[in-house]
Amino acid sequence: MAESYFIKIQRYLLELDFDIQHQDAASNIFVVSKPDLGIEHLVLGCGEPLLILEQHLLDLPGSSVTVYQRLLQKNRDIIHGAFVLDDSGRKVIFRDTLQLEQLDRPELEAVFNSLALLLSEFSDELIAFSKTPSPQQP
Repeated sequence: MAESYFIKIQRYLLELDFDIQHQDAASNIFVVSKPDLGIEHLVLGCGEPLLILEQHLLDLPGSSVTVYQRLLQKNRDIIHGAFVLDDSGRKVIFRDTLQLEQLDRPELEAVFNSLALLLSEFSDELIAFSKTPSPQQP
């Protein structure tokens, strides 16, 4: 059944004019880009029953309560998906999950549009976060 989801997602990506940079049917993974939307190396994993989408956005040079607080506040404005941190707490990732069984192209496109809008409206602040120095230790 997962293979049919893989083919369905592949078809949607092609219909939406994404550049499929890597695909692995055995692992059910795609890596795609669409530079005009600001989307670069977005990873899609078809892990039944979910489609997981992740794009690494930036590395934080240090931990800052202000930056974390701002990311959480911005999560409230994101239509689809959210900011998350990796296990190290240093990589800021956009992540969304969708149910594969009922997934249609407009729903997937809405996630891409949400990410593109987020990147266009919040990019200056994200760049500033990547340059935020670590707080000084006492």
